[in-house]
Amino acid sequence: MQNIKIRHIKSAVAGLLTVLMTACSQYLDVSPTDQVSDGNLWATTNNADLFLNQIYGSLESPVGMPLAEDPRENFSDNSMNSVAGRYTRTVYALSAYNPNYTNPGWGKAHEWDQYNPIRKCNLFIKNVTERDFPENWKKTRIAEARYLRAFFYNLLWTVHGGVPIITEVLNLSEQGDDVFKPRATANETAAFLIRELEELQRELPAVADQQGRVTKGAALTLKAWIELYRASPLHNPSGDVTLWKNAADTYKQVINLGQYSLFSGYNTMFFEENNYNSEAIFVTPSDINLAGNMQNRRSYMHAASYVGNSFKGFALTTPSQELVDEYAMANGLPISHPQSGYDPQNPYKGREKRFYESIIYDGSTWLDTEMVIRFGIGSPAQIDLSDASEATNTGYYWRKGINPKYSIVGDANNKAHWIWFRYAEVLLGYAEAQNEATGPDASVYDAVNQVRGRVDLPPLTGGMSQTEMRTAIHRERRVELAFEEKRWYDLLRLKLAEEKLNGSLHAMLIEKQNDKWVYKVIPAPGGQRKFFPEKNYFLPIPQAAMDRNHLLEQNPNY
Repeated sequence: MQNIKIRHIKSAVAGLLTVLMTACSQYLDVSPTDQVSDGNLWATTNNADLFLNQIYGSLESPVGMPLAEDPRENFSDNSMNSVAGRYTRTVYALSAYNPNYTNPGWGKAHEWDQYNPIRKCNLFIKNVTERDFPENWKKTRIAEARYLRAFFYNLLWTVHGGVPIITEVLNLSEQGDDVFKPRATANETAAFLIRELEELQRELPAVADQQGRVTKGAALTLKAWIELYRASPLHNPSGDVTLWKNAADTYKQVINLGQYSLFSGYNTMFFEENNYNSEAIFVTPSDINLAGNMQNRRSYMHAASYVGNSFKGFALTTPSQELVDEYAMANGLPISHPQSGYDPQNPYKGREKRFYESIIYDGSTWLDTEMVIRFGIGSPAQIDLSDASEATNTGYYWRKGINPKYSIVGDANNKAHWIWFRYAEVLLGYAEAQNEATGPDASVYDAVNQVRGRVDLPPLTGGMSQTEMRTAIHRERRVELAFEEKRWYDLLRLKLAEEKLNGSLHAMLIEKQNDKWVYKVIPAPGGQRKFFPEKNYFLPIPQAAMDRNHLLEQNPNY
């Protein structure tokens, strides 16, 4: 795979901060410190906004570099990197990480680096609170900073469990060892985040004064997600239904805002022409009006590698057979249902719309070319059984969210935003939480059927048990949100990782036998997975952090 050199600028709070000033790419250099008297940084709301905008830019998007090279979707059973030697295959997939690991393919060295933008949030909150700025502006912007801080803490909490909760500006040179704090428990960390988001959502507008900024809906959606994660088996082994009810109630608040609706185009909602569509709740923009530092590279980093005999993309995520099997038939039935009409020797016929909008398969068309991925055709486009090239190891490529216009290697002109939260996830989150709290009442059916209706699937069959509805919701969530960095977290919170991430991912091998093309599911080359439930539901605390802060305790069994 060719080298891609992309400049990724990170600014430290203690040093020189370069931030975008206007849509004309003008820049302002400011030196942020924790001193109120520090010159022009906190002199005006415009300057303070520049600092806050840079914090928005600290949210590393999976479509920007370096995360685009090996996104978290490859940590799950939905996909794998087609390139041998990538982190998700050599380290994470085999659970070969430890407290000394680093992960250059995962963006930050480790999620612990979220404390850098957390400190910037604390710095912003402190200085803006102390300045004589207009009260309405202060109220909104401080709430935005608190939201971003909660978002960074959420990234820490979901992978590490309890973490030190720091809400003030710490200074090692002035405070010495007092800057080091012990870990809160996982429940204490969740409670802090839920409380923060409940408070700050009251300070936020339903519609922001600038697209891309945090809104009330974004705050409630993050709160609901944390409550859903908190209510799930990983953190709720006793099955306390009150926790599920809390999540359902918050998701219902988002629904009742009336601000969001399902966008008509399931796939095209992720294209640049539909940025800020009716379904998007919180995004990282690719333009320079807010965060300003994200270039969307997904459309060539994850595009099909060989189209005909031409090399077009890097295929850094390729869908697994496990995911493909989750897509229903057009009649709404899963392929395992005896009345579904599924034919294992004609597996791509009669599937639901999301399959055709999400997956490139043998016989489908991409870039005006019929994709021939079957084995034995003497072409670099055939499935890579030797794990020697960028060609797919699974027999599939991603289509969803990949704009054909930018699917050529090196084309970074894509201006599509990264959507962190969207309305379909709210509906499915509500359905899951409400089903666990009360069973499959009418509102659960309605929420799921709205999502299914967008892609012309028939409504769910009535009279389901709670267990049957749970299975239906989990399948719907996996398919609807595929390639959106949700599946890995779902495997953790639902404690499914020990089942789904042990063994091998699978591929579709199509080869000729007795002059007939035969479809056969095989283990995917390089698709091995290992997961140790006694420790791997949480990542280790980095040893470098443990060495600096002796109050930290390591996660069990590392």
